[in-house]
Amino acid sequence: MLTAVIIAKNEAASLPECLASLKFCDRILVIDNQSADATAKVALALHARVLKFAVSGDFAMERNFALDQVKSGWVLFVDADETVPADLAQEIVNAIKNPRIHGYFLPRIDFMWGRQLKYGDTGTVNLLRLGQAGQGRWSGRVHETWQISGPAGRLSHPLIHRPHPTLEKFLQKINFYSSVRAGELYDAKKTASIWQVIVYPPAKFVFLWLVKLGFLDGMPGLIHAMTMAFYTFLVRGKLYLLNRGIPSTAS
Repeated sequence: MLTAVIIAKNEAASLPECLASLKFCDRILVIDNQSADATAKVALALHARVLKFAVSGDFAMERNFALDQVKSGWVLFVDADETVPADLAQEIVNAIKNPRIHGYFLPRIDFMWGRQLKYGDTGTVNLLRLGQAGQGRWSGRVHETWQISGPAGRLSHPLIHRPHPTLEKFLQKINFYSSVRAGELYDAKKTASIWQVIVYPPAKFVFLWLVKLGFLDGMPGLIHAMTMAFYTFLVRGKLYLLNRGIPSTAS
């Protein structure tokens, strides 16, 4: 038994393509986090099971809630802006026949604004997204990871990821993610100095655009590197302010 899980909030536009790519799965479960659009309606119309789960700023909690709904078999986590190509679907079907492996890392290819990003922050992404039910838990409020207990393998065919249809949505997302990450660091008693706020963002840009060859991805690579450097600035800046009693979001 293979259950696909999608964590979704306001993803009505992305869900049809994502769900269509998951027809090889035995079951599809959509966790709807207080969507204001037709996310639940679209998912139900496409024969997915929908569960409501309201939580803000803790993606591991959402994913662990989903894990708790799957009592046996295998679980495949896919984001609403991702699709599973036919070659990866067949590889997954073959891989889960091996009970000795508890989980699998999947490579992922990013496409942004009509171009594949082969370098920079997204050029060599491998994510543990396929695992046996009951073999691990997710950790981390944002940029969460699945900690599988037992041996893990790697698949060769990639997920397809088409995030951030506009730069505006990209900025909205990093603003939210940076608040969650700063709060997570603050709760862990971490601090940020003014020098970190100054130095970390340009260092991040140089690392992504030059060291990791993001410049080879053209203008999308440049925009991505600059935006991720801005994310670094937001995380450190918000953490700096939190340690001085200034919240990063409106109350």
